[in-house]
Order: sequence, then structure tokens, then C-alpha cells
Amino acid sequence: MLNKTSNIAVIILAAGASSRMGTPKQLLKWKNTTLLGHALKTTKGINQSKIVVVLGANFELIKAKVNLDNCEILKNENWEEGLGKSIATGVSHVLRNDLNIDAVLVMLADQPLIDGAYLNTMIIAYREGAFQIVATSYKNGKQGVPVLFDKAYFQELSQLNDDKGAKAILRKHAANVIVVNATHDVSDIDTIDAYERLYAANH
Repeated sequence: MLNKTSNIAVIILAAGASSRMGTPKQLLKWKNTTLLGHALKTTKGINQSKIVVVLGANFELIKAKVNLDNCEILKNENWEEGLGKSIATGVSHVLRNDLNIDAVLVMLADQPLIDGAYLNTMIIAYREGAFQIVATSYKNGKQGVPVLFDKAYFQELSQLNDDKGAKAILRKHAANVIVVNATHDVSDIDTIDAYERLYAANH
């Protein structure tokens, strides 16, 4: 049973320029939509209070091509500083506007095999007020996104400013981290070859 008492905001990070792809990967085709559109659809089936989409590079193009209705759209002006800055942009927005939010679930636009059932597993593992971080375990043993942070970490998250995301926060608070093992390959899509292989295997 889902935790119905917690107010959880989903923050989708989609600010990168996809320099290695040569084209905005947020707009690459997936199913009957785009990678970003698919990520948004995935969030519809989970217990969340709001969806925040952090854009940056190709801001106007992505806004024009993806249906972002019922989302709060932010522009990370400093997207070139990396993932950490996008997390900070999203969490700072939540801090300023939503004092009733209990946790944020941070996810990427380029992990299309992550589904609603997996995100719900993370939410079920979260206990409000226990200072928890619920992280995804990758095949190589590393921990990363999707990752859910209790509001106890909002201030730290709002100060991130580099390309390492929230790895330092995960290490610092390792005793409070719960790990959920992904049954999928959650590797990010960083090249056209990787995208084409994943697309062919799933369509």
C-alpha cells in the first residue's frame, strides 16, 4: 500500500545539452512519445503531489515539442554547471513554494526502463520523518537516480552546484540510505548507439 500521508514532489532533470548525442535526447522517440514525454507519463501512476521539470539547454525547443501540461517548468540558467545545479534549481523551487512537501523524488528523462511500479517501490520504502534517502542500486554497485530525499536534506540539495549530482550527500548520510535494487538496466542514454540499441530491444 502506498504512503498516502506523504506529499512527494517529483523533479525530472532534463536540462542537459546532449552534446555527445548531437541532438536533444529529451526529444528522441520512445513508444508513442519522446524520452521526456515517457518520463512524464511514468510519473502519472505514482503517489505524487506535484511534478517539476527542470529544463536548460534547448529550453524553447523542448517546451514547444513536449506536452508539459500540469507540470511546473523551471529553467536552469546555469545548466552547463551540471546535474547538481539542476537538482538545486528544482529543490530550491520546492523550498520557496511548498512548505508542505515531505520529500522529493529525483529522476532523469533518459532512463525509459524505469517504470511506475519501480518508483512506487521506492515510495513504499520511504517513511516520513525518518530522515531517509531511498536510492537506486546500479548493476556496478553504485547508488544513484532515481533517488528520493526526505525534506531533511532539502537545504543541502539546494546548494549543489557541480556535475556530480547528489553523490556527496549520499556518502555523507550513508547511514540513512535505503537501497532499492533496480531490476532493469538503468544506465543513462549518452550516445546515439546506446539509444538505438535500447530502442531496438524495447520496440
